Amino acid sequence: MVMAMAELGSALSRSSFAVSSFAPSSSSQKAAADVLCNELISSRDFLTGAVIPCKPGRFQLHTKRGQRQLPVCRASSLLELVPPHVKKNLNYELLRFDTLKRKAVDLVVVGAGPAGLAVAQRVSGEGVDVCVVDPAPQSVWPNNYGVWVDEFEDLDLLDCLDYTWGSAVVYLDDARKKTLERPYGRVNRTRLKSKMLEACIANGVQFHQAKVKDVDHNVSKSIVTCEDGTMIEAAVVLDATGHSRRLVQYDKPFNPGYQIAYGIVAEVDSHPFDVDKMLFMDWRDSHLHGDKLLMDGNLELPTFLYAMPFSANHIFLEETSLVARPGVPMDVIQKRMELRLKHLGIHVRSIEEDEKCVIPMGGVLPVIPQRVLGIGGTAGMVHPSTGYMVARTLAAAPLLAESVIKSLGGSTSTHVSSRPQYSQKVESSTYSQGLEATSDEDNAGPSGDELAAGVWADLWPLERQQQRAFFCFGMEVLLKLDLAGTRRFFDAFFDLEAHLWQGFLSSRLYFIELIGFGLSLFKHATNHARAEIVASGTVPLAKLILEVAQMRPPKDQSK
Repeated sequence: MVMAMAELGSALSRSSFAVSSFAPSSSSQKAAADVLCNELISSRDFLTGAVIPCKPGRFQLHTKRGQRQLPVCRASSLLELVPPHVKKNLNYELLRFDTLKRKAVDLVVVGAGPAGLAVAQRVSGEGVDVCVVDPAPQSVWPNNYGVWVDEFEDLDLLDCLDYTWGSAVVYLDDARKKTLERPYGRVNRTRLKSKMLEACIANGVQFHQAKVKDVDHNVSKSIVTCEDGTMIEAAVVLDATGHSRRLVQYDKPFNPGYQIAYGIVAEVDSHPFDVDKMLFMDWRDSHLHGDKLLMDGNLELPTFLYAMPFSANHIFLEETSLVARPGVPMDVIQKRMELRLKHLGIHVRSIEEDEKCVIPMGGVLPVIPQRVLGIGGTAGMVHPSTGYMVARTLAAAPLLAESVIKSLGGSTSTHVSSRPQYSQKVESSTYSQGLEATSDEDNAGPSGDELAAGVWADLWPLERQQQRAFFCFGMEVLLKLDLAGTRRFFDAFFDLEAHLWQGFLSSRLYFIELIGFGLSLFKHATNHARAEIVASGTVPLAKLILEVAQMRPPKDQSK
């Protein structure tokens, strides 16, 4: 394994210097994958705010390797306390897109989640005309988002945290506990969305309340067609719809792992946790000793408790399957959580809200480049080994925004919204009904394909692709570990130097550093854990070496 890591470094050197309602793409694999992904919902981390209903029972017959079925449990009694779901909305006066004038804009952002609004806010601040399309642009994001405080400090968003804890705790089992000296926080969803919306409003961003049906392109422009019949012409289209992958295209089978969780914000009589520390992972399983079926299932496909204690009686609790392919059944997770809370002496008085989380992790990247841009879940930015992506996505938003501004010319005089309209028809049945687009003679700047290629090159440079490939390798190792192996893995992981485990979780380590991370993890692991890593990681490592050796920097066609 150590020699393989060294070979991976050699491969890196060689590759570095070798310079919801949308129609599926022509790929049958993507169409099949969309059947599953269209039933997913977003996570406690940022999934761009696009929430997709999770249909009960979808995962009831799956196991990690599909070799045996986990038992289907009866509904948890906790569900009897769940209140009816009520959508919460903000009340801002938004600038509406004029559907009669249908004036062209420079950028259409599909999705009003954190990723989409972050880009819209940044681009519009430079005088670029932006329209955000979302069926519920003022809806408050539904999930509880947790972040490391230093990540939001780097993003200048500390004012959007409503609770913070000075450290975090990991329970490996009843005898082993680790304290992580890294502050953690919960995002105030209302405050963050309000802050972003206010900036967008101040910058003149237009909003259109609808679902997007399709997008078509000619040489220089794109036309976004909404389900209400509205058509919006733009130079650039950004898909920020989350894991639904509404507009971006894939040319390879999408075969991710899945993180699945069930969480509640609850009033309780009491709980055993220190209110000054958040519970990052609790892998203890003594609560299952009285149920052989659940105990055996957890030994093979383990889940852990994640908790944010707000006070002695107010807490967020979430039972989570870190990653499995396919996912652990939601009803099994709920039953494990119910037994865990009972074992911990936590009596739930009432539930303020609950959330079902299904996060695709890893899998192939979308086609790079392609005409539609992507960010967040739709662009493969979920951390394949952890399921987190808030820092990655919000840090990528200004980078993508600056790239769009640069590609448009950096001046409003060069933007599509400032150019005269001509009468050349676009080659699409959608446009044959009378919609007109800009002629080639008005194409002073790069073509639409060239513009998009430049932005994709900035968004997914070679070092980011290599980093993601390593994280996918880590996911493949985790997929093969049972409860005992998972405990041994995290025992070694959190014994690493702080900059290594923190950098891994926050996507701050790049490829050479990640090789050092892997070697250090192997060094800190027990002999048993090393044997497990070798057994579970040899084939994925070989694939990683081959993948990295074949990688090339994305081409920027605008240069």
